[in-house]
Amino acid sequence: MLTFPRHKRRMPSQADSCPRSAVSHGVGLSGLAGLGLWTLVARHFGMNGPNAGLAAILACGLPMVLWSLLVDKVHRNPSTGIDWQGPPRAWRAVLDISLVKIAGLWATWMGIAIFYCLARWYWTGNYRFSMNLFMDAAPWLVLFSIPYVVWLDRRLVDPKDATYAFGLWVIGGAAGKPDMAQVADHARAWAVKGFFLAFMLSIVPGNFASVVDWRFDHVFANPVNLAAFLIAVMFMVDVCMATVGYLLTCKPLDSHIRSANPALAGWLAALICYPPFVLMGGGGPLDYHAGGAEWDVWTQGHTLLQWLLGGWLVLLTAVYAWATVVFGIRFSNLTHRGILTHGPYRWTRHPAYLSKNLFWWFSALPFLTVSGSLTDMVRNCAMLAVTNAVYYWRARTEEAHLLSDPHYRAYSEWMDRNGPVPRLVAWATGRGRTAPVPQPAE
Repeated sequence: MLTFPRHKRRMPSQADSCPRSAVSHGVGLSGLAGLGLWTLVARHFGMNGPNAGLAAILACGLPMVLWSLLVDKVHRNPSTGIDWQGPPRAWRAVLDISLVKIAGLWATWMGIAIFYCLARWYWTGNYRFSMNLFMDAAPWLVLFSIPYVVWLDRRLVDPKDATYAFGLWVIGGAAGKPDMAQVADHARAWAVKGFFLAFMLSIVPGNFASVVDWRFDHVFANPVNLAAFLIAVMFMVDVCMATVGYLLTCKPLDSHIRSANPALAGWLAALICYPPFVLMGGGGPLDYHAGGAEWDVWTQGHTLLQWLLGGWLVLLTAVYAWATVVFGIRFSNLTHRGILTHGPYRWTRHPAYLSKNLFWWFSALPFLTVSGSLTDMVRNCAMLAVTNAVYYWRARTEEAHLLSDPHYRAYSEWMDRNGPVPRLVAWATGRGRTAPVPQPAE
């Protein structure tokens, strides 16, 4: 039980305050403002092409970087592992280390490039856009990595990190024996970035164009169109913010990957939710749309019901997008990049998963079928329930990964005591009272 000295006694509500979040509110809000401003400019001038989508990432990311550095001063956080106080090491003193790290970094990129070449889906459809971007950026990344690594190593408290261990493993021989645990950490972190960044970049242009192309006379024609437009806006926000998160994984911004989930179950649960492995898509084994129709079909002719159900779906999507916005520049699947405790994460540990799964039930209405088939109805409900179970599985594997961090344990315990959703679940399932609130010492 936590105690406080008599001269610092507080009220119980103050004593049980939520642990501090690793990210401030201002980071995500600044990115949201930049993205909103650029979207208005793009709509005004009719800019709906792929380059406009890329500009949206810049408009979203740049304000967040500036806020992080100038307001939050994240580069001063001890968790960066960077020493800004003393003079930097001489470049000759770190050159050997830096060369090993550069070798490891280039080998990593080469391995990802080979994987892209072998996986045919990366050269069709929207993925081709990502591949073209990577090919254009590759020479510049190779050149820039040399001064960046040397500059950073001169300031790092311990420059022999996971990238260094991977470089040793690549070079082999007399260079030294690598720490294989760090080698695995490096490989997992870059596997996450390589897989998800290609996907996120591939869907940015389409999501941005889906917002820019809407005509306002069409938007306000009926409640269904208005709901569809607002949902498209929030999906665009989610995609752009998440893409920035995958791009900006670096120590000077304190947004580096602390660890990637080492559990195979965590990877399986995540990968089956994304192309090309997605199981919930049309025709997939967990497809829950057979013989069904979306909510707008079932609400035709019922304007009030359209307003109510459309508003509820917009609200759920807003929570989903908000859960990404509050990450700022740190969004990423399967990784630990700091513990969030603000925004919708004060309500539940997994606001994005909760809102997303509720959205699917109310948008697809799987218990109704245009085919009139009882079999379709039962199958659709069962498949969506299994999909919900997959996301519950994802949530539990993520928690198991993060529980190694004492900050997450403190947050998780606070959430059990104070989180509205965990308390509601505890009450509904009859699990009894939650953990006791820490009280001041008598």
